[in-house]
Formats: sequence, structure tokens, C-alpha cells
Amino acid sequence: MNQVYIKTRVFSGEDSLERLRKFEKKKIWIISDTFLVDNGTIDRITEQLDRSNRVVLCSDVVPDPPLSAVAKGVALMGNIHPDIIIAFGGGSAIDTAKGIIYFAKFSGFTDGVRFIAIPTTSGTGSEVSSVTVITDPETKIKHPIVDDEILPDEVILCPQLTCSVPPSVTANTGMDVLTHALEAYVSRNANAYSDALAEKAVEYVFGYLKRCCADGNDMEARSRMQEASNLAGSAFNIAGLGMNHAIAHQLGGIFHIPHGLANSLILINVIRKNSAVCEMRARYAVLARKLNLAGRENSDSEAVNLLCEKIRSCQKEMKIPVTFSELGIRPESVLEKSTEIWKNAQKDMCSDTAIWRFDQCDVEDVLQL
Repeated sequence: MNQVYIKTRVFSGEDSLERLRKFEKKKIWIISDTFLVDNGTIDRITEQLDRSNRVVLCSDVVPDPPLSAVAKGVALMGNIHPDIIIAFGGGSAIDTAKGIIYFAKFSGFTDGVRFIAIPTTSGTGSEVSSVTVITDPETKIKHPIVDDEILPDEVILCPQLTCSVPPSVTANTGMDVLTHALEAYVSRNANAYSDALAEKAVEYVFGYLKRCCADGNDMEARSRMQEASNLAGSAFNIAGLGMNHAIAHQLGGIFHIPHGLANSLILINVIRKNSAVCEMRARYAVLARKLNLAGRENSDSEAVNLLCEKIRSCQKEMKIPVTFSELGIRPESVLEKSTEIWKNAQKDMCSDTAIWRFDQCDVEDVLQL
């Protein structure tokens, strides 16, 4: 039985922040990071809120949200008792808020609370997924949590908020979008609904990501990439992900590689490894033909190669690192951790929806960069 559940209402466009003007006489808790507060970007949110609201700001968000930050947030939520929680920022801000909401519900703190996500990057898709990833700094393991109750009630996609994101971060987060869509497309749980969302997301990434990197103020490209992130997030929320994310989570936890970049590094190797399975090779080929990267005259293997060539071309044009050495990480150091990476990837819930769960040798092959 397939289940398709799309709970979140999406407000999109250059005037989408005006949605916040409807709230009056509410206790509003904004969860963000110090950077967005210090550079004044947070004012874009607060200036939309009616003065009758009581606004509390938490700017303690850090990358790879740790368990300690979530625990602190749950305690704060018990003191504030907000009517509305606004997660404002990148994936870390949204994941932190989702983690807080997940654990706070056991104390009854979330009853009647409206959750609004306002992303400032186009990558994680966290604003429309029922997943959050919390990091244990001691074990360096990232723990995904899944619960429909942490899905935001509303999402506001304002392209102007992403204009200041530097090209390197735009590229990395955009590759995260691409990985979400591709993994959802070849997932064990893929269906017609997730396919439609993933196909459009990949089309938008190939069509608009390079434009965003070339001109950060290209509003059409910024808007399309926000939508691509949103579509891909909905696709993987329906279908799940795969070994690319399961391995990338470990690379992030051990070597502190930004999540989107970790996905990008191994993406082509994962596609080639997956393509050893006839079913997955055929799926990639179908997508390549729909995107006009390959034609009917091309075999499935040729279509997969053309898809990989397109990805590599995009990476090179956006100057995304494609080896560990480019990041100052010795390839030998990565391979030395391959057993740990493989074991933890097997425990990662993203591997649950992979048609092929890699063994240790497969993981070592993928890590040969």
C-alpha cells in the first residue's frame, strides 16, 4: 500500500513573507542562528510581525544540531509555551526546531503549536519532510528521527532570502537537492507521486542551479531552486532515500564535510554502483531520457553514463570539489574509516529504502575518490 501525505501549506514568491502579517496577539518563538541575527536578516521576519505579538528569539543554532542544543530547546519551550514556532535559516535551524518539537511533544509542550519553516538556503528540503537529523558529538553519529508531527504546518519560500548565499554554498546545497531527487527516484518505495516530484526537481536543478551560482541576484533562478528543493523534499518524504545519504551522513559526522558537499562527492560513484542492479539502471535511464540527456537509441548503460557526465559537468562548472584531497583530507584516512562508515551507514534509516544495501566492499569502492 502506498501512502502519500503532503501536510504542509506552501507560500511562495517575492511577497510571501507578508503571510506573517496575519498573526496577532500570539507568542512567537523564532529559532535561528547568530549569523542571521548579527547581519540583520532576521529583521526581514520581525518587521512583518504585528506589534501585538510577543516575540522571543533563540539564535543558538549551530551546524549539525547536537543533542545538547535540542535538550536546551525543549527546556526553553517549556518556559515560553509558544503559540507559533518559526524556524528561520538553513537546514540546521529547521532540523533544530524539528528536534525540539519531537522531544517536547512527550511533555505536552507542542499541543496547539503552529510550526512555520522559512528556509534561507535551497537544499535540504527539511521544510517539507518528516525527518530531522540530530548529531551525537561523542560518537560522531548522525541520528535521523522520523515523525509526521514534526512536519511544518506552513512553509514560506521567499527567493530574496537566498540571494546572499555565496556561490559555493549555493552549489553544495543545490547538489543536495539533486541527490534527494535522484535517490527518491530509485528508492524501494518510489511511486507515481514521488516520481513526478523528483523529475521536476532534477529538471530545475539542471536548468537553474548554475544560474544561481553565476548570479546570486537572478530572482527567477533563485525561486526555481527553492521550488526544486521543496519538490525534492516532498519526493523523498514520500519515497525515502538511499545509500548516498546513509554514507554522506557518516562522512559529515567523522570528517565534518558539509552535508550537500558530502552527497555530491560520492553521487556519481553511488549511481554507477547502483546501476549494477538492472532495476535501478533502468530507472536512471528512464530519467535521463525524460530530461533529454539520452535518447531511445541509447542503451540503459549509455543513458546512465550520460546522466553521470551531466552531473560531472555541473560540478566542474560550479567548481565543486570532487575528491577528498581537494578538501585537505587524505584519501587513506577515509578508507581507514570505511568499516566504521559502512557499519553506521547500515544503521542509518536512509539505507532502509535502498533497493541495494551496500556491503563493506561496495562502500570502499564508493569512497575511492
